[in-house]
Amino acid sequence: MTVPGSGAPGTPSSSRDIADVPAVEITSTAALHLMSAAAVNLGLAEDLPEHVDLDEARTLIESLAGLVTAAAPRLGHHHAAPLRDGLRTLQLAFREASTIEDPPGEGPGEKLTGPVRPRSPRPGS
Repeated sequence: MTVPGSGAPGTPSSSRDIADVPAVEITSTAALHLMSAAAVNLGLAEDLPEHVDLDEARTLIESLAGLVTAAAPRLGHHHAAPLRDGLRTLQLAFREASTIEDPPGEGPGEKLTGPVRPRSPRPGS
């Protein structure tokens, strides 16, 4: 990020570019970066499946939970729902990848989201 006023004379400022981006896009982009990094550290990247760092994944998932929980009321359901779904998927993937089971409500981000459990199949499906 460029400090306001530090760009070359006659060039548009980075601050002006950021000012034109809606907060929902900035928030969603930050969440997607956290999701992607968490997925890589859970070994879910197609090109790096052997990489697993659960400590890093926990930190990223907890950060994502904080962002999604805090921003959801302002984002509205349309934007918040996919972020919540992605967060829940990462929380479940973390439980699957971990050899030491966290108690319910103690997994990454669960203090903010509540305990996560796999969904039960619907009757008749």
